Amino acid sequence: MDVLHPRCAGLDISKKDAKVCVRLAGSGRRRTSETVTTWSSMTGSILALREHLAAQQVTCVVMEATGDYWKPFYYLLQDLPGAQVLLVNARGVKNVPGRKTDVNDATWLAQLGAHGLVTGSFVPPEPIRQLRDLTRTRTAITRERTREIQRIEKLLEDAGIKLTSVASQTLGVSARNMIQGLINGERDPAVLAEMAYSTLRPKIPILIRALQGRFTEHHAFLARMHLDLIDEHDKAITALTRRIEEAMEPFRAARELITSIPGIAILTADVIIAETGADMTRFPTPHHLASWAGVVPGNNESAGRKKSTKTRPGNKYLKGALGACASTIGRSPTFLGAKHRRIAHRRGPKTANVATQHTILVLVWTMLTNGTLYDDLGPDYYTRRHPDHTKNRALKQLQALGYTVTLEPAA
Repeated sequence: MDVLHPRCAGLDISKKDAKVCVRLAGSGRRRTSETVTTWSSMTGSILALREHLAAQQVTCVVMEATGDYWKPFYYLLQDLPGAQVLLVNARGVKNVPGRKTDVNDATWLAQLGAHGLVTGSFVPPEPIRQLRDLTRTRTAITRERTREIQRIEKLLEDAGIKLTSVASQTLGVSARNMIQGLINGERDPAVLAEMAYSTLRPKIPILIRALQGRFTEHHAFLARMHLDLIDEHDKAITALTRRIEEAMEPFRAARELITSIPGIAILTADVIIAETGADMTRFPTPHHLASWAGVVPGNNESAGRKKSTKTRPGNKYLKGALGACASTIGRSPTFLGAKHRRIAHRRGPKTANVATQHTILVLVWTMLTNGTLYDDLGPDYYTRRHPDHTKNRALKQLQALGYTVTLEPAA
């Protein structure tokens, strides 16, 4: 096998240190040498490793993505003069089972890199990395806020308060006023029900029954704590959103293009830009982008038999945002909504959700590449495209119900 990088290094990284194998390919009677050394993960030690690799005239550095421990090494080595630094997925560089040690892993990475058998993962530039940190933190805090709301609902159930059976939102204006009244010591259901606003006013008789329970001082203490935590989460989310707006300044044009797709809100567009980098030149085709995100069927065939074709893990933050967006689009009167419902009718809702995510990413790639806004084809696109199919399907359904139908062209 040809050696593409005669001087290559492989790094097996852990939390405290890294095993570094420097592989120097031999020529003629000179044998290939592989020297493994251990380097601390402290910044000073990594800078010394950088000088060591430069002295060895290494032209390729391969490291495995292990948690977040790769970041100090990658960020300090990524601009190593004359060297290509590759961060590789652990799934693509698995060693032989039963022979796995840190030293063997470092040697194996060096060998793969020397022969050009690895492909580097997508590591975005620093502005996108900062934007990622912000959007991912906002997503995490939003989920924590949702968990606190769920804890309040469970607490009310424990107290026999069935407020959430009447009010659609646990922390709507009316519901929060009633919960705050319970915390402040009010126990009269009629007084609490009078705190309802707007559409809940006609439900006051039902609210009086729902607010009869055994809400004690113990429940009041926990409810107050949960509300305080929710308020803190709201402040954090507001601050993060403000910072994201500042970081999003160079990508506003891309966000306007993405939000032109019906069903994609600004928050979802922020996640798409943060995770993909908004630079579609990194992905040769839209299908490369969809495959990287993990929204395409897998290939698993052996001896002519196709086995499981489930999607691979992919980018969980991007898939989470796209999954929620696809569910919303599936209920919309748009072309994407009609396509989602057609697939759901044939293949089920889960397959339709993944297919809609794939379509969204194809649209995003095309729009960001060409700089064009989304042009919806309309919910009746398939009817207009295949009118005979629509007519025949409707006739069959009516005939199955026992009707005899005669069609005449409209005047």
